[in-house]
Amino acid sequence: MTPSDHPVRLTDYSHGAGCACKLSPADLRTVLGMMQAPNVASDPNLLVGFDKSDDAAVYQVRDDLAIVVTTDFFTPIVDDAYDWGRIAATNALSDIYAMGADPLLALNLVAWPREGISFEVLARVLDGGGDVVREAGALIGGGHSIDDTEPKYGLAVVGTAHPESIWRNSGAQIGDVLVLTKPIGLGAISTAIKRGAASASLIETAVTVMTTLNASGRDAARAVGVNAATDVTGFGLLGHAREILSGSGLAGEIQFQTVPAIDGALELISAGMVAGGTQRNHAYLSDLESGLPSINWGSLSEDQQFFLADAQTSGGLLFAVEPDRANALIAALKEHGTLAAAIIGKCVAGEAGAISITE
Repeated sequence: MTPSDHPVRLTDYSHGAGCACKLSPADLRTVLGMMQAPNVASDPNLLVGFDKSDDAAVYQVRDDLAIVVTTDFFTPIVDDAYDWGRIAATNALSDIYAMGADPLLALNLVAWPREGISFEVLARVLDGGGDVVREAGALIGGGHSIDDTEPKYGLAVVGTAHPESIWRNSGAQIGDVLVLTKPIGLGAISTAIKRGAASASLIETAVTVMTTLNASGRDAARAVGVNAATDVTGFGLLGHAREILSGSGLAGEIQFQTVPAIDGALELISAGMVAGGTQRNHAYLSDLESGLPSINWGSLSEDQQFFLADAQTSGGLLFAVEPDRANALIAALKEHGTLAAAIIGKCVAGEAGAISITE
């Protein structure tokens, strides 16, 4: 029996799946509100920190060099150990790409039930992660592991960029269009995987999406120029779009029919495959007491609403780009081979973070 044929069903060890295991936006907001204010104002070299909901921290070390630092890990989202490692590594590296940076160095982060799952399986997880890091042109320099009842894997990643070339999620301008580089629906599929209700072909499609590096999207956007960027992960498309809009002091409009979807994902949601993280995202987006404006869902059904709130793992990049550059960005994304290249909405004047959805 080879490691890939090992009978362990990894998702049985996970209370959730992938980035759907993240603390909800509401929970995170509560915790951050309880913290003492971090003492960062005295260091002007910290270019990106706690003040915005950005994808990574950025620290300037020279006039022409900044380091970009992020970390991401989660519980099993698929049962194949090698694929889980690949997905987790791709997801962690995505934050570097979302900042417009180049990955340089990574450290493995491992929690493992040493009495429950063999180390042979863990080795396959690490092999998968290592292969993706090498594909990204970066190195794994070590890591840290603990004994835990629930397996978890991910990376801490360091990247580099010119300080003046860093992308933030707070630079969008009125009239900018929103462009997405991967289809969504991964939360529904991962829920179906955990429940044993996903077909082999659907699993294969989801793994392909989740293991496709966002380097191609970054390269296309570098060539054209964008005003704001983020990646779409556990807070769902609308949650991450609202971070761009809130950070930029703008409202937004999104057209449902233009959002790229993985075939079969919406049908899974209609069949009840709604991740816990998706439900928490939807509740937060609809909560009038969250401190942010609620979403105007228009005539969307509840299933369609859940789809836009679906908790993604290793999703695509979301850009805000000037309208006169939008066609050039779409063309560049297609040339670089991204899985999607779709204009899904626009930034408009209005209450910061407000979003209206049309069909």
